[in-house]
Amino acid sequence: MTKQKQNSVLEKMKQKIDSIKGRVIYSQRLGTVEPVFGNINTMIGFKRFSLRGKTKVNAQWQIISMVHNILKIHRYGWELT
Repeated sequence: MTKQKQNSVLEKMKQKIDSIKGRVIYSQRLGTVEPVFGNINTMIGFKRFSLRGKTKVNAQWQIISMVHNILKIHRYGWELT
């Protein structure tokens, strides 16, 4: 990708995020997605993948996701489902 094309793509994304609709969507993301990654990073201690290859990384991510969900069930009980 050329530098000029990269700059235009970045500008388009900045305009999209700065719109009213973009701010609403981004604020929802902050409340739903970011806490999960923060929890996985700090509480579980998972900071980077230790395997290579799409299949292996996908398997490792599924295990981390299962651990996260099991910890949520343990912490809050079965009433979430």
